[in-house]
Amino acid sequence: MNSPDNLPNKPGVYLFKDMADKVLYVGKAKSLKKRVKSYFKDELDSPKTRTLMRQYHSLEYIITDTEKEALILESNLIKKYLPRYNIRLKDDKRYPYVKITNEDFPRVLITRRVSDDSSYYYGPFTDVTALRRMLKFIKSIFRIRDCKNMDGPCLNSQMDLCEAPCTGRISKEDYRKLIDKANMFFEGKYNEIMSLLQDNMEEAALSHEYEKAALLRDQITSIKEIVERQNMEFNRSLEQDVIACALDEEFAAVVIFRVRNGKIIGKDEFLMSGVEENRGDPSPVLSAFLKQYYSGPQQVPSELILQHHVDDEELILDWLREKSGNDVEIKVPEEGMEYRLVKMVAKNADIAKNQQEQVKGALLEVQDYLGIPKIPRHIEAFDISNISGKLAVGSMVVFEDGTPKKNSYRRYKIETTGPDDYAMMQEVLTRRYKKIAGYPTNQGTEDNKSIPDLILIDGGRGQLNTALKVFKSLKITNIPIIGLAKEYEHIFIPDFPTPIILPQNSKALHLLMRVRDEAHRFAVSYHKKLRSKAIEGSELDKIPGVGPKRKLRLIRYFGSMENIQRASPEEIGRVDGISEKLAHIIYKRLQDNKRIAQNGKN
Repeated sequence: MNSPDNLPNKPGVYLFKDMADKVLYVGKAKSLKKRVKSYFKDELDSPKTRTLMRQYHSLEYIITDTEKEALILESNLIKKYLPRYNIRLKDDKRYPYVKITNEDFPRVLITRRVSDDSSYYYGPFTDVTALRRMLKFIKSIFRIRDCKNMDGPCLNSQMDLCEAPCTGRISKEDYRKLIDKANMFFEGKYNEIMSLLQDNMEEAALSHEYEKAALLRDQITSIKEIVERQNMEFNRSLEQDVIACALDEEFAAVVIFRVRNGKIIGKDEFLMSGVEENRGDPSPVLSAFLKQYYSGPQQVPSELILQHHVDDEELILDWLREKSGNDVEIKVPEEGMEYRLVKMVAKNADIAKNQQEQVKGALLEVQDYLGIPKIPRHIEAFDISNISGKLAVGSMVVFEDGTPKKNSYRRYKIETTGPDDYAMMQEVLTRRYKKIAGYPTNQGTEDNKSIPDLILIDGGRGQLNTALKVFKSLKITNIPIIGLAKEYEHIFIPDFPTPIILPQNSKALHLLMRVRDEAHRFAVSYHKKLRSKAIEGSELDKIPGVGPKRKLRLIRYFGSMENIQRASPEEIGRVDGISEKLAHIIYKRLQDNKRIAQNGKN
């Protein structure tokens, strides 16, 4: 355990950790020694700080040259670790990030999952279409690989769009230089990139590497065009980001309106968590938002119109001016058009917060109606999809705080044979909850974070009883489970003979139906995907008289090509739209193909 007395009297960032070495809090300081020492007083003013220090076990710190560098590092570390006691952009995985992977030959891709895997992350972004365009540009000018597996030359390498590290055409060191330039681009260091590329181009020309020099020239031209376009748009009219927030005791909603050329061109909403101790004060929330939002490659406008002044305002301004290369001003208007605009944004933030409160109200209703011990913030729901037992699949969807968490969805190819929905549900639930029960699987066991507060089964009493048998066999007794039947929207719970019937206008019922319907949609979409794969490129394509409709009917009836190949002419003829004559043609062609394949093996 580090003592604050041993800390240097220099700017930097400090990290408080618990017994499990998990980061609880990240803070910045002009003087590490003075700031950290304030946490070790006999009497602490804030209940949040008292709770934090009860869990505190060890301290880590990083010295920086300036307080501004500490501010940037603090923001990046909060994004990386999402510490419980910091105000932070809520980690609900809705916002896309750019990820530069931690591989020998890194890739640049879009992700909604930020992991502690030593990769570089930039974001969050809200316009995924614009983000895809930017990534396409980055990959093309720096010729960065796009393939997941380096299995050999791909189409991009053949079209000279990639340096093709899979062929050994470029060394790790030279490829890393390309990635460094991509990092600089996302950090907005356009002048540094162009200066570096200019030096490389002149060096290549002196060495008579004219093709390389020409490529570097084209890269410089492409980046210049982007910078000039941004400058032209910047100078044409004043640019503003108008930002306001609304708080309750648990979350804050932050809304940003982007104003360009005097017009509102976009609105984004974000949730911030860790605001419990703010007592309704929006200043630290807005300060945390500015630091985390603009630390990514967001365009910094010439003016930030804010609802309130913020903590570290001068420091933030200094950082934003350096980042954008232009003068940046923060305004907190008290009258006029800009004041009215802030009020409008604040109203939108209040609506966003109220929507979050409604979701929380629905979750509290669910807890109350079902009589379960915890607010069901983490719900997992299951459904089965098949046609007469063929191509059977299962789905699991996850909702956190009433919102789909799509990166946690799971789909299952079911191995159980026959049209037995109960047995299929039993298989899916066993595969999912073996890990939670502590049984060894290929994926290891689950930690406590992934244990749901409520499990919802699409179905009635029979499906619920199947689930209860699975839980009994796995010795899981502490997770509430219900069945929601479609026909009358009745809720079945264990040890209760009659279903619970909620009012049709109940927020709890609407939430549970939304979760159930999403599980059904996800299962059906996976089933359709497998069915399409089974239909595409099959031997049936080469048989005269068998078009797409008849092929689909055959696959639906028999479930797979293997079953069709084993069928007799009479069985094939039972399929709607297949005549006796066509059934014999199909049978003979499939048998001939089978004999040819066997002779080829011999």
